[in-house]
Amino acid sequence: MSDPIRVVLADDHTLVRAGLRKILESSPAIEVVGEESNGAGALARVEAGGIDVLVLDLTMPGMDGFEVLRRVEVEHPDVKVLVLSMHADSEHVVRAIRDGAEGYLLKDSAADDLVAGVEAVMAGHAYYSEPVQRALSEMVRSGTPQRRPTDLLTERELEVLKLVARGFSTKEIASRLEISGRTVETHRANLMRKLGVRSVALRTQIAIREHLIEER
Repeated sequence: MSDPIRVVLADDHTLVRAGLRKILESSPAIEVVGEESNGAGALARVEAGGIDVLVLDLTMPGMDGFEVLRRVEVEHPDVKVLVLSMHADSEHVVRAIRDGAEGYLLKDSAADDLVAGVEAVMAGHAYYSEPVQRALSEMVRSGTPQRRPTDLLTERELEVLKLVARGFSTKEIASRLEISGRTVETHRANLMRKLGVRSVALRTQIAIREHLIEER
């Protein structure tokens, strides 16, 4: 039997956290190892280690969820983040994905969706509530706002994409950016997920098309 998924809940409402804990702990595959009521506390808990998935509200006192997302993405890329929010509009969703969220659920989602979302992001898959999927689809159909594929990438992922497209190896990228090889591999996996491509050739084409590197 594999180890349970270690989850921390970050929401400023005590009753909400209690409900989330009850739902998640109904699954033998999940263990809630902590709760935080603000962004600074959530980030400190991630930094302490021993976490697989952070379930994160975007609206909290002090440091908001977006700042937590950006910090976790850069400093702790192995930790998966599942956003749980009341906001279903494409602006919030796209910004959260760009800042590093692997999944995005609405607070009125079914209990089963929360468990499924935690398990999905832990497995490296994106997971969105149906209304969120519809908002993203509508944004694509309407063409507004016009967004490039690279708009979903963090600054660090853009740096890695540029170096991958120029033919640098994981070891070389790690040396240039002064990060570990494991962190580089995590960023490469995020690039494949966010851009929807698996080959270096396709990622290079995207980098050229978006003028991140010059075409030889």
